[in-house]
Amino acid sequence: MVMEFTNLTAYFFKLMTPTSNNIKVGDTMAVDLLTQANVLILIIVILLSSLISLRLGLAVAIIELLLGAIFGNLGILQAADWMTILATFGGILLTFMAGTEIDTQVMREKYKESFLIGFLSFLVPFIGVSLFTYFIAGWNTQAALIAGIALSTTSLAVVYSVLLETNLPDANLAKTLLAATFVTDMTTVIVLSILFLKPDLYTLLFVIISVVIVVIAAKYSERIFNHEKLKNKVIEPEIKYIFLILVIFMYFAAIGNGEAVLPAFILGLLMSKQLAKVKNLMVRLRTVAYAVITPVFFIVGGLKISFSLILASLGLFIILFGLKLVTKFIGVYFLANRYIPNGSMYFTLLMSTGLTFGTIASLFGLNAGYIDQVQYSVLIGVVVSSAIIPTFVATKWFLPRHSEDITE
Repeated sequence: MVMEFTNLTAYFFKLMTPTSNNIKVGDTMAVDLLTQANVLILIIVILLSSLISLRLGLAVAIIELLLGAIFGNLGILQAADWMTILATFGGILLTFMAGTEIDTQVMREKYKESFLIGFLSFLVPFIGVSLFTYFIAGWNTQAALIAGIALSTTSLAVVYSVLLETNLPDANLAKTLLAATFVTDMTTVIVLSILFLKPDLYTLLFVIISVVIVVIAAKYSERIFNHEKLKNKVIEPEIKYIFLILVIFMYFAAIGNGEAVLPAFILGLLMSKQLAKVKNLMVRLRTVAYAVITPVFFIVGGLKISFSLILASLGLFIILFGLKLVTKFIGVYFLANRYIPNGSMYFTLLMSTGLTFGTIASLFGLNAGYIDQVQYSVLIGVVVSSAIIPTFVATKWFLPRHSEDITE
């Protein structure tokens, strides 16, 4: 009965959604209908995700990823170019907001814990996955290295989203977790750049512009946030100003083969003290972000899962997923247990999540010809699954309940 209802629902949405097969060349009206149907279904998924999240008490990011995967595999929702661009912006915006949540004083005090956990969170999975895919799965050297990089990441966007919805008893745990996650992701980008990327003049241009913008914005943005004619206005000039900076990062990262999330996080980190003084602005920014922008990021992430390709390589998918969790556990848990004894498993599970950089590394490998479509689908499946399952387990059974302090 449930299967019949699911099939009927999918059939209904397909009838309501124009497909590319029905579109004639030059038929603008059909294209517009397809776009509008995609927008309609996307908004429905966003609303459903929120309602289900509130009903089940789970992080909305988990539900958005799951519904994205289900609707995508049923053929109900398709990832259009505009959705991909908006999703990219959503990931950068989440990363920026995560940076604003980090207390620089705590980061200086806990730099050893953050660096050690973050670095080993990358290193152990990178070595473990690379060796397995090369010697046992039979992938070539480049493909094995791409797999190691993709499955060693931790999603700063997922971690931040979960923490934002979770009332942890210890703020230092959350701040140390965000800092360690950033170390993992920065290490990922550095290793990917050293092994595969070939920098050119556009890369240098991206770096120079990013540094200049970060320095200027960190120094002078407070004048905009506190300007009497700009602050607390309905048209939200402060938020548009932040969006402009992030889009500039996106643009020059695209032409320079860089990643905009790094300058975005650093900018958020440097602006954290300024934004802490204008809490109303951050509340409004989160409202704008979580209404539409960041849900698109997670839903598009779910759309990248192909159930059919994963089922065709189910054994490899299960092994790689298990290998990521085991190697993350080895790299994170024992240090987390030393420094955060009452939240070590929660810390470890959230450090096991992947999405942003895992997707970036996998897509880079596919576009560059280092991995094929099946390898890409398996890696993406593992990456997105690691954003869902560890998050669910962490928030359901390992959420810290009591006050806890990081030990020296």
